[in-house]
Amino acid sequence: MPAASELLRRLPALGNPGPLLWVAATLATIAGSLSMQDMGEVPMPGGWTLSTTWMPMCGQSWAGAAASFTGMWVVMMVAMMLPAVLPQLRYRRPASAMAAGAGYFFVWTVLGVIIFALGAVLTQALLQLNTVARTVPVLSGLVVLLAGVFQFTRWKARHLACCRQPITRLPTQAMAAWHHGLQLGIHCMCSCAGLTTLLLVLGVMNLHVMAIVTAAITAERWAKDGERVARAVGAVMVVTSLLLIGRAVGAG
Repeated sequence: MPAASELLRRLPALGNPGPLLWVAATLATIAGSLSMQDMGEVPMPGGWTLSTTWMPMCGQSWAGAAASFTGMWVVMMVAMMLPAVLPQLRYRRPASAMAAGAGYFFVWTVLGVIIFALGAVLTQALLQLNTVARTVPVLSGLVVLLAGVFQFTRWKARHLACCRQPITRLPTQAMAAWHHGLQLGIHCMCSCAGLTTLLLVLGVMNLHVMAIVTAAITAERWAKDGERVARAVGAVMVVTSLLLIGRAVGAG
């Protein structure tokens, strides 16, 4: 009977849909990335290629393209952020857990809409301005450099501390759980600004970049000294930016 009672005690944990959700989101993200690779890229002046992520497919409206990107973005964020945030969304009541998760990923959904709008505008501008397009490789390196420097800022440290703060008491009401997820999502979005920028610059649907960014976010969140990890990640990003700039200048 002790074994049976132990099994009954663990039933809530065994029924936690978080890991299954993560597996499903990861598989969907991999499939989406592979499908985007099959669509190809647009060669641009300056020796780089422009992803078709920011363009409507044949016969697709801009609204449809925005909806497709946002859906893909949300699934990708679930795959990337859930390993870091799942322990903070473990509510005893499934309704509260769902409300908190909805609030958390609502923040990332809004960000995805904004990113697509900015990406679409920038894409159309680059397609028309060849002179500006030629500077993109160098500008990309500079953006990665700024993203790396961001890892050393007080802003980063403050929001990372909020993300890492132990939760001693989770709200039980669904609305309170929604607000908790919303606040956690805002802190995570601000803390991950540099790494999100890195993802966008190096390839929003690049599986290798996604894996590296996911590992960095999770390490920052759960390592014993997360702030030191964040600075180490920043140092790697700075070195990467210098390599990107050097390669761009050499190719030019």
